[in-house]
Amino acid sequence: MAAVASPTFFLTRSTQKPTPTQKPLIPKTPTTTLLSLSSPKPTLSLRSSSTSPTKHTSIRCCSATPAALRRRPEYIPNRISDSNYIRIFDTTLRDGEQSPGASMTPKQKLEIARQLARLGVDIMEAGFPAASKADLEAVKSIAMEVGNAVDEDGYVPVICGLSRCNKADIDAAWEAVKYAKRPRIHTFIATSEIHMKHKLNKNREEVIEIARSMVSYARSLGCQDVEFSPEDAGRSDREFLYQILGEVIKAGATTLNIPDTVGYTVPHEFGHLIADIKANTPGIENVIISTHCQNDLGLSTANTVAGACAGARQLEVTINGIGERAGNASLEEVVMTLKCRGQSLGGLYTGIRTEHIVKASKMVAEYSGLLVQPHKAIVGANAFKHESGIHQHGMLKHKGTYEIMSPEDIGLQRVDESGLVLGKLRSVCDNLAVSICSSCSGRHALQKRLEQLGYQFEGKELDDIFWRFKSVAEKKKHVLDEDLEALVVDELFQPDSVWSLGDLQVTCGTLGLSTATVKLIGADGKEHVACSVGTGPVDSAYKAVDLIVKVPVTLLEYSMSAVTEGIDAIATTRVLIRAEAGVTSTHSSGETVNRTFSGSGSEMDIVVSSIRAYISALNKLLGYKNKPNQRVSPGNSHVSAASTSVAAASS
Repeated sequence: MAAVASPTFFLTRSTQKPTPTQKPLIPKTPTTTLLSLSSPKPTLSLRSSSTSPTKHTSIRCCSATPAALRRRPEYIPNRISDSNYIRIFDTTLRDGEQSPGASMTPKQKLEIARQLARLGVDIMEAGFPAASKADLEAVKSIAMEVGNAVDEDGYVPVICGLSRCNKADIDAAWEAVKYAKRPRIHTFIATSEIHMKHKLNKNREEVIEIARSMVSYARSLGCQDVEFSPEDAGRSDREFLYQILGEVIKAGATTLNIPDTVGYTVPHEFGHLIADIKANTPGIENVIISTHCQNDLGLSTANTVAGACAGARQLEVTINGIGERAGNASLEEVVMTLKCRGQSLGGLYTGIRTEHIVKASKMVAEYSGLLVQPHKAIVGANAFKHESGIHQHGMLKHKGTYEIMSPEDIGLQRVDESGLVLGKLRSVCDNLAVSICSSCSGRHALQKRLEQLGYQFEGKELDDIFWRFKSVAEKKKHVLDEDLEALVVDELFQPDSVWSLGDLQVTCGTLGLSTATVKLIGADGKEHVACSVGTGPVDSAYKAVDLIVKVPVTLLEYSMSAVTEGIDAIATTRVLIRAEAGVTSTHSSGETVNRTFSGSGSEMDIVVSSIRAYISALNKLLGYKNKPNQRVSPGNSHVSAASTSVAAASS
């Protein structure tokens, strides 16, 4: 690996020479597609996002770099042909889903997996199959579809399943992932003194024997790609780590993941840990070193990058940094750090298609119910907005004065060409709302604006959003981009409809009890009507829904926010529910937990918005155990065509 002058903990032990710096064949000047809507027929134009690209592109990571022109190395489980290439291991669907309230339906997991494949992650940890039958089936469906979707460049993601170091977990993981072209089993056991003493009640020799035998067992099933993690490695004894890692390498592990499970280390410590493991573990040259950093002290991204500088060549991350407690290292932060600063970090680069980051971020936020704070790096709502007068002056002169990357690099379109915040943000268009009188031109203009915002819609999906937009445009003077995105999210990121809202009528005030009449439409198309009273319009409406759905739940959280300013703003409601009967699964720690389900809804009427959110959460709960259709390519090398047919028939 290439030697790096800083940070100081990095050890120049490798004899490999640095990869020569490559110059881009064609210098890129970032362009922004603009839509002129001053007439019913929109016109497109291209504008350079840099007034002086030759002079300034070097200070922004949006310009072409040598790393951007490199091809993804051929996938070999235990080695990488290019020593500067970093594999991205996404665990949004496993560790990310362990966040309270982040339960997703099998269909939502499958859609996120598709988006992760578009993003180009090298490995996706699709879940913890031993948690429940529904989790196993969800991972299996991802392995069958996404794990067999080979693109024109030969890319197909590795599909990984997590397991504890026991045969039942490993069997479940292999049953789930074996249908993928590139399956992986990830097994782990704790190695810190506090974990071994208080959680496992085992000594070091017992832990080593369990780890060695279970890695060997995973390989015996036919899995050629096995990852091992010494849980709480950040607080484990170094000599013990070298010993157990050496044993699992002998047993057949191909990747060694070094987790800072409780987010305790600081960057120079974690960098030293990776460097020491690389220098002292027998057989380390035959495996890939990986990192997994939690964010308890807010250092997960810094620790992850430090690990990469010290020799790790796989980085475990999640979209939006979601995960246990304070979360994980954020994919977008780690990837964009390597994209912007890769050359100064020894030429490190990834195969991530960064233009898909924003779409992935929004999808995960909506499906998980975990919102992104406005000031979040890379994907926060304020990440590319400039309100200070000094900053605005600089942005008007040249965007590179206050931006180190282009928002278009991550798939984000500017609300304003200069990224300025001028009180009320510019509307989708002044004429678009007027043009809805012409169904054809209005629909076309809306479709073009959606494309600018990063959404592709046709057919029924476009029709549904158009009619939602038309309803809002008839009530609001100015329809903003934020309004449009709220409507899109409300349509696009909803679970399968077991129930949908037909009509709602409420009566409330100070003269008596609030009453609500609700009409719901079932999956079979039948209409169901119920009436109820309550302490307010939302309470009475929720009780009416309960009379129809007949699934007792407890409302854990309820929140509402305005999408934009003004009394006519669209309201977005988010709820969190738990079934009283209990929908349980097994946590990777072995604990049985009651699952919670989130839902969201957007509408100008706050009561309608509240009902849409409640129905969304109920649909997610009801759809949790539904299994997606599963098919696997006959060309899969791990499962025969005959067994595939049997599996499909049995599902």
